[in-house]
Amino acid sequence: MRIPELKVRAVLADLLVHLNQPVSADRLTDHLYSDAPPARPGGALQLKVSRLRKALDEAEPGARSLVVSKSPGYLLSAESESVDAELFQSLVRRAQAAADPRDRARLLADALRLWRGPAYADFADEPFTRSAIVRLEEERLVALEEQAEARLDLGEHHLLVGELGDLVTQYPLRQRLRAAYLTALYRSGRHGDALDSYEELRRQLADELGLDPAPELVALQTAILRQDPELTAVEREPVAASNLPVPLTELIGRESAVREVRKLLTTNRLLTLVGHGGVGKTRLALAAAEGLADAADGGPADGVWLVELAALDRSADSGAVAGAALAVLGIREQSHAASRFNAHPTKLLVDALRNKQLLLAFDNCEHVVAAVAELVDRLLREAPELQVLATSQEALGVPGEVVWAVPPLELPSGDAQAELAGSSAVRLFLARAGLDLEPGNAAAVVAICRGLDGIPLALELAAARVRALGVHELAARLDDRLQLLSSGRRTGPARQQTLRAMIAWSWELLAPQDQAVLRRLSAYADSFTLESAQVVANSNDLTVLALVDRSLIAPVEVRAGRRYRLLESVRAYAAEQLADETQEVRHRHLQYYADLVERAEPHLHGANQRTWLDRLDQEAGELRHALEYAVQVGDAEYALRLVDGLVWYWFLRGRLTEARRAVAAALSLTTASPLRQSALAWATSLTLLRGDSPGDDVRDVAAAVRDRIGTPEKRARVIWALAFANRGFGDPATTDDLVDLALSELRAVDDRWGVAAALNLRATLHRSRSELADAERDAREAEDLFRELGDRWGLLKATSTLAELAEIDGDYDRAGQLHRTGLRLAEELELWSEVSFKLSGLGRIALLTGDLSTSAELHAQALQLAADQLDQVAQEFAEIGLALTARRQGRLDAAENHLSRWLSWLDRVDGEPGLALVLAELGFIAELRGDPETALARHLESQAAAKRIGDPRAVALALEGQAGAHSLAGRLDEARQLLAAAAALRTSVGAPLPPAESADLIRIGNRLGINE
Repeated sequence: MRIPELKVRAVLADLLVHLNQPVSADRLTDHLYSDAPPARPGGALQLKVSRLRKALDEAEPGARSLVVSKSPGYLLSAESESVDAELFQSLVRRAQAAADPRDRARLLADALRLWRGPAYADFADEPFTRSAIVRLEEERLVALEEQAEARLDLGEHHLLVGELGDLVTQYPLRQRLRAAYLTALYRSGRHGDALDSYEELRRQLADELGLDPAPELVALQTAILRQDPELTAVEREPVAASNLPVPLTELIGRESAVREVRKLLTTNRLLTLVGHGGVGKTRLALAAAEGLADAADGGPADGVWLVELAALDRSADSGAVAGAALAVLGIREQSHAASRFNAHPTKLLVDALRNKQLLLAFDNCEHVVAAVAELVDRLLREAPELQVLATSQEALGVPGEVVWAVPPLELPSGDAQAELAGSSAVRLFLARAGLDLEPGNAAAVVAICRGLDGIPLALELAAARVRALGVHELAARLDDRLQLLSSGRRTGPARQQTLRAMIAWSWELLAPQDQAVLRRLSAYADSFTLESAQVVANSNDLTVLALVDRSLIAPVEVRAGRRYRLLESVRAYAAEQLADETQEVRHRHLQYYADLVERAEPHLHGANQRTWLDRLDQEAGELRHALEYAVQVGDAEYALRLVDGLVWYWFLRGRLTEARRAVAAALSLTTASPLRQSALAWATSLTLLRGDSPGDDVRDVAAAVRDRIGTPEKRARVIWALAFANRGFGDPATTDDLVDLALSELRAVDDRWGVAAALNLRATLHRSRSELADAERDAREAEDLFRELGDRWGLLKATSTLAELAEIDGDYDRAGQLHRTGLRLAEELELWSEVSFKLSGLGRIALLTGDLSTSAELHAQALQLAADQLDQVAQEFAEIGLALTARRQGRLDAAENHLSRWLSWLDRVDGEPGLALVLAELGFIAELRGDPETALARHLESQAAAKRIGDPRAVALALEGQAGAHSLAGRLDEARQLLAAAAALRTSVGAPLPPAESADLIRIGNRLGINE
């Protein structure tokens, strides 16, 4: 949100300082006009408030109502966690209460990312903000200290050294911060630096404050001097990852079933729990899987993961099921030229699981059973350590499948009190009804449990009626409801009839308005929020919560808060009742989600990026459901609105196949909508990002965009997207032209995010051609804009470019600082391939500053993470770092092994800059072994590769390598000429070789007698 007028921002700041409290008009006027009040201060204040309301409404329709006129002035009425400062404090409190350092670190990172500069920066010297600024800054520093301590517990001392060094310089007298820094230094093997830093603090405290260090810090110094074993980083037990939801109620009556299912999972790779609706398949599967999630207790080393399939359309194929599993596992489809080698989601999932010891739990398979069976069959054949647990109303029919029928809960076999109390059906009913088993109610309880055949969902629905009817009346009425069913023991389909009868009775007991809400909620495929239920079902929160109390709606805890869903049996019944309303309700559902993505899309390019990514993650099933309906009924406008608003979300989440399918589905509908041309351009961009040929010439697509997209803002963004996708995949000249065109149009419409994105893209093009000054200029401007906007993806990209430029310039402190900033941004956005690149970048800095052990450790971490993500470019970058480190350690065989693995792969990736470096490194290894001819051949190949990608610095490196080969062979004149040519080339692009990277030149120069 932009509020250009300073005094309007001052009104907002004053109201924020006193959130939900009235601020008098006199006080506001005094704060605004203390130096020179206007003639009519009341009217002037009203004008500023009106402009503030207008700005809020432009940012989000309806937000003008947040500024309330209330005697004696105005107040800002907002829920506390909708304000960054309040949300920050809430997240810090949750972090402080968390037991696991992983949770603490994550929550504190979420809190700290809300800071985009000093609090109330425009009004830092104003009395009305002074106390709030001091309080918030102290809270921020405490959060930084607590985050550092949590990360030390996670073994991140190598990464913390640089970050804390910067902070200690900025806040030299904060002793808790210094303690974390000393610990990070000590655990990184820098014992002397830790003691020096302590001494620096001791002197500063004495000179500036006349104080001694706190006892805790003195004790830490003593422990460092003694090299106390307790200071050593503790090797934490590996904790397998899991996404299993936290159950909101206790599982009752399934103790023996849980043991049996877990036992079957120890000896079988595919177990399917089958049974009719309401029998408790999902809850049993979750309980059994939960006990396996801890690797320390012998569970799968790589975790237990739940893949919920209820939201998939019946037409979904195995690729769509694989895509759902990839999203759960956090594996992105990569958007670079190498992605074509691992393009299809099924192949990507197979490759991801091939060497993993992992349990996948597929829930609600019955409507896509053929697709699940096809995928599971392939996974089990190609991933030997994988186990699958499925729930379905029918078996998958895959070879090796073990099918276990989930029984109803145990009914009492007699009437003795002990037998009644031991019945699992009785226990569940009593627990949900909030009753104790007493002589006065025992017969009624038994009648209810037997009448409902021990079906868990039926028992829960019945228990919800106890408060209104009492247990005896409930038993009597239930008997009337069930008398039409067979009076004998009911099995098989009859149990489903029993459940249906119970749902029907629960339905009939609802008020007409409650029935209307419940049947309209059947329009959801997955889960919903109270907000969306209000629109789609025309409900209020109290109605939904009342239906939760009656067990007709189930609450679901997710990372972003609480959601709600109908159980499948209830949803099926409610959908039958929807009948004539179906089209109207599904259209409201479609309209709500089209509006939601259009509301979300601007936030995906700004400060609330992470929040809205999480929100759309939770809505992914419903968004898919809405798009499927739009395509089904041929509503092209809504289909195009959905895909246009979701393309950037899909890109950030690495769901390129889903994006391509969705765009293709929308384009299959005939329409003259202006959005059609942008969808065609998105289709081209997505094809390029997947590493495939788009078929159409990209210039032609861009020309069509210019001719047929009406709004200049949309046109400029789409052209930028084409340029972004074409980089590394298509003709470089086309990319240059497109990015210049996009930048011109983006500047014309004052699209600051678009300008920043285009500048950063142009900076990468300059960087690849060693046009370093131009790259620095563009990347710095992009960084400033992205930082102002709060866009973390953009800031990550800009700081990456600037880090590369700082490294080229030999400014390793700045490069390391920028890589650390990028690392935190990538972790916050859960962009794990980018995290790998940042770890490798920090490894490079450690290498160049002589810390070879840290370099090896960071590159090894990066390699593992890249392998988990199946990102071959990130793997190559990390392993080349290991090779560089090994060569500098004199381990030539290890370095050669690391490098040789990538030669054939690099040859197949068009425009891949790594090939020239790998060949050059192999050349230097040959030279160090005394083989000048092999070295020369490798460096000539490196030069050819460098020329193909147009990188003068890579050409210079190849020339220097050739000089080394010639000098080893005694051809000294040729060597001198080549060194001079390399030096001239580096000078021409403004990138002389920094001293830390001159070891090879020094060695060659010694042979030539030209070093000092």
